[in-house]
Amino acid sequence: MILTDQLNREIYIKETPKRIVSLVPSQTELLADLGLVEAIVGVTKFCVHPKDLRKQKTIVGGTKLINVDKIKALKPDIILCNKEENSHAVVESLKNIAPIHISDIYNLEDAFELFKMYGILFRVEEKVNTLILKIKEERLKFKILTKNQLKQKSAYFIWQNPWMVVGSNTYIDAMLREANLNNVFASELRYLDIDIEHPKLKEAEVIMLSSEPYPFKQKHIETLKINFPDKKIMLVDGEMFSWYGSRLKLSYNYFNQFL
Repeated sequence: MILTDQLNREIYIKETPKRIVSLVPSQTELLADLGLVEAIVGVTKFCVHPKDLRKQKTIVGGTKLINVDKIKALKPDIILCNKEENSHAVVESLKNIAPIHISDIYNLEDAFELFKMYGILFRVEEKVNTLILKIKEERLKFKILTKNQLKQKSAYFIWQNPWMVVGSNTYIDAMLREANLNNVFASELRYLDIDIEHPKLKEAEVIMLSSEPYPFKQKHIETLKINFPDKKIMLVDGEMFSWYGSRLKLSYNYFNQFL
């Protein structure tokens, strides 16, 4: 069977993969919710959902630094990666071990495309369709609840030292729009280092500090409050804005509570 991934790379699969190594936390959770826990043999140390999965599976490193020998020893039928989370060097180091499927996600449509690819690859199409339907139902309920609400201008921080915010052409930016928010840095591409004196921060009505990849704390709110004493500054669950797997079914309820 010849399939393509989201980079349009052709992948030859002899049969349905029975041994999976996942190097992307949100994709690991997706596999679990599609009933594929038994097929997962290797995960990263950041694959925190489902909660006890790391105790049951071999941890092969992080998303950037991996133990190639551990992965090779697991004899996987397929390795699941992501263009942004796993470097080209990581992918190259694994190419002689097993077929590699690479995702590339910028919005909700890309996420659903990946779901459908996994449905075919792992023969779980019915479960994928059910999951997509559930997410679309949650999305519709949220859109109905917020149809008369004005969009707040927002800035979304993902790192400190240097301070780093999210721009456009990112999945997080797409999810900010899904959450009925306008990103004040949408005119900038990808991710950018900024000074907290940046003029666009003055435009933001709400400043959001993500729980990942940098674990922002209350002390960072207090630091920003010095410059922006009258703004809403809050910690937010980064998984709800950056995980593009089955966690999406929880995101819209979170957005409603957040707003």
